[in-house]
Amino acid sequence: MADKHQDRTIDYIEFNVSDITRSKEFYGSAFGWTFTDYGPDYCEFSDGRMKGGFAAGGAVETGGPLIVLYGEDLAATQTRIEEAGGRIVKPIFEFPGGRRFHFTDPDGHELAVWSEND
Repeated sequence: MADKHQDRTIDYIEFNVSDITRSKEFYGSAFGWTFTDYGPDYCEFSDGRMKGGFAAGGAVETGGPLIVLYGEDLAATQTRIEEAGGRIVKPIFEFPGGRRFHFTDPDGHELAVWSEND
């Protein structure tokens, strides 16, 4: 049975990317995401809870809303991101309720990873 969509919630996130293969390699290596290809210019990803897509063909524009991922072990997650080709742009810092860091993916999209305080 398909998951029921919830009214007025974020349902899908789409990234405009310059190289779908490179994006799949980065997010697969750093976060373990899985992928379904829909031709050469579109790929759907799943993080196990939410789906989104990588679309190729347009100019890559960075900025906009900050997507925040969750990671139980920030240091290990940061290492995986760096090994996969990401760049840390804000090292781990504390904020009310936890700690997080920001990184950019190979296309320059900035995302963050947070964890609860230990």
